[in-house]
Amino acid sequence: MEWLKKLSKAIDYIEDNLTGNISYEEAARIACCSTYYFQRMFSYVVGIPLSEYIRRRRMTVAAFDLQTSDAKVMNVGLKYGYESPTSFNRAFKNVHGVPPTAARKSGTSLKAYPRISFSIKVTGGESMKYRIETKDAIRIVGVRVPLQENQEENFQIVPKFWDKILEGNLYSEVCKLANQDPQGILGVTAYKSPKEIYYYIAVATDKPVLEGMMEFNIPAATWVIFDCHGHFQESIQTIFKRFLTEWLPFSGYEYAELPDVEVYPISDPNLKSGYSEVWIAIKKENKEE
Repeated sequence: MEWLKKLSKAIDYIEDNLTGNISYEEAARIACCSTYYFQRMFSYVVGIPLSEYIRRRRMTVAAFDLQTSDAKVMNVGLKYGYESPTSFNRAFKNVHGVPPTAARKSGTSLKAYPRISFSIKVTGGESMKYRIETKDAIRIVGVRVPLQENQEENFQIVPKFWDKILEGNLYSEVCKLANQDPQGILGVTAYKSPKEIYYYIAVATDKPVLEGMMEFNIPAATWVIFDCHGHFQESIQTIFKRFLTEWLPFSGYEYAELPDVEVYPISDPNLKSGYSEVWIAIKKENKEE
């Protein structure tokens, strides 16, 4: 429950600064996590990247300003952080489908995106099958692609990376190295610093690193492991969202901010659905925060 309260306070900060500078670092500090993990968790919980949420909220209140005041369009754009009429016009059209000048015309259809809020409610009692295990450090070997702090870009990068690897011989070469737990082909998101964020397609192994591959060591940790059934991408994203909104608030644990691990079956590379697992590192909740 505490982490949802912290996330709500971060949203308060964003809402209070729609007409000013919004620092992702400050929002993350309020939420008590790194900037990268704040953006990552936000995307899973809300369903859109943080940057898109801010853009929608700013354009929502900008539309209200245009309808209820005589302020120049250029000045309204400046108020919400757009230094040129062109950039404001583009952002406004991306959200509303019409230019800012149209907002003042009677009958123009616009979109209003309300601020998000978090509450606990009964959702039907759908179970989440999980187990908790403590593991020593996990050494993985495979291929990787650099990610960005901006989750909007990563949602494009990772699927393209999978497509590229599955088309060549690297996928089968990586799979041959698997001989440790977790068993399967792994999708691992590893954050070291803003300039060192990588997504690995790899396996857990003690075998040597082959040419064209990289190794990475995931620290020893306690893991909550969720079973997934269905289309891989959709079921994995659903598990992350339910972990953050349904499991974590009442578990007595905190998110440990270690690499997240997706575990897929080593089988037909064209397989898009079936059984998979999500491994998320956790730690005991700090009651003194």
